[in-house]
Amino acid sequence: MDSRDRVLAACERRRPDRPACSLRFTPEALESLRVHLGVPESDHVAQDVLDDLDTDLRWVDVPFIGPEDRSTPVIGGEGHDFWGCGYKKIETPTNTYFEFCYHPLAEAKTVAEVDAHDWPDLDWWDYSAVPEAIDRANSKGRRAIMFFAGGAFESPWYIRGLEQFLMDLHIQPEIPEAICRHVEEYYRQRALRVIDVAGDMIDMIGTGGDVGEERQMLLSPDVWRKQIKPYTGRLISTFKGMGFKTFYHSCGSLVPVIDDLIEVGLDLLDPIQVSAAGMRPEQLYPRFGDRLSFHGAIDEQEVLPRLAPGEVYDETTRIIDILGQRGGYIVSPAHAVQGDTPPENVVAMLQAARDYRW
Repeated sequence: MDSRDRVLAACERRRPDRPACSLRFTPEALESLRVHLGVPESDHVAQDVLDDLDTDLRWVDVPFIGPEDRSTPVIGGEGHDFWGCGYKKIETPTNTYFEFCYHPLAEAKTVAEVDAHDWPDLDWWDYSAVPEAIDRANSKGRRAIMFFAGGAFESPWYIRGLEQFLMDLHIQPEIPEAICRHVEEYYRQRALRVIDVAGDMIDMIGTGGDVGEERQMLLSPDVWRKQIKPYTGRLISTFKGMGFKTFYHSCGSLVPVIDDLIEVGLDLLDPIQVSAAGMRPEQLYPRFGDRLSFHGAIDEQEVLPRLAPGEVYDETTRIIDILGQRGGYIVSPAHAVQGDTPPENVVAMLQAARDYRW
């Protein structure tokens, strides 16, 4: 099987020749992997590292060509992103992060103010560049290609501010509803434009938004169903109905709404934060494994950063034994690999996937 077939089989809960694998990383972790693998520096170093590691699922982006003062990647630099959110740099001993310093609709009092916000233009993206990016991702063999559309929970609270957004859901729900409506429409229409130019070169459409923390959901399941599900659901069901595989990302514990995500057409749940309540593979698989596939679950808090490579290999094999019983599992860290993770451990995780046979 090639990489694409392997990923599609996982989404359909069919056993491929071996488990598919996937990888995301911070810039610091990427550089550590590049040096460890001996990959030369280049303009496409992330892809070169993924090719060297022979990962199966690849994410493609659409390049931003909009205004310079709105060009900062979301949570990816200092400045303002296309929504108008502002970021400042925070440095730790192992990684650089970018945290919010400005929420453009923090002071909005009415739906009219939300509607009057300087919402981004759909023409701020170079859709014509997507096919070339996909060709590049497939240059060492055909991969499964995912375009991540965006999310209808996180981006709205980025724009409003988390505390205010969560209070609004109870006190003035028309404000978050209006923000979610604008965000979902934008992300859906942008993804449709990507599909217009890339078509059957894309296999999967992703969406997401962290709705959980380690103990429980960030908001009540009933509030999520009433206020958030209509928008999250549309970002899944639209593309499921078009024949694409679907992917949803949420860190933390979201067990109460997993059935809802399945209902709207979810194929693949990410990242399976195993330290969160109810999210251990032994708990998830019996409840959902016949209806849902999984992506992630190799712990990036304790296992990947702290164990020896042999222990990482054994833990990866154990997780495959559980989540991959029907083949519906893609091996991946339970978050982007951080700068304090030894590259040897990433290699050990991926080697366990390559070696595994049912």
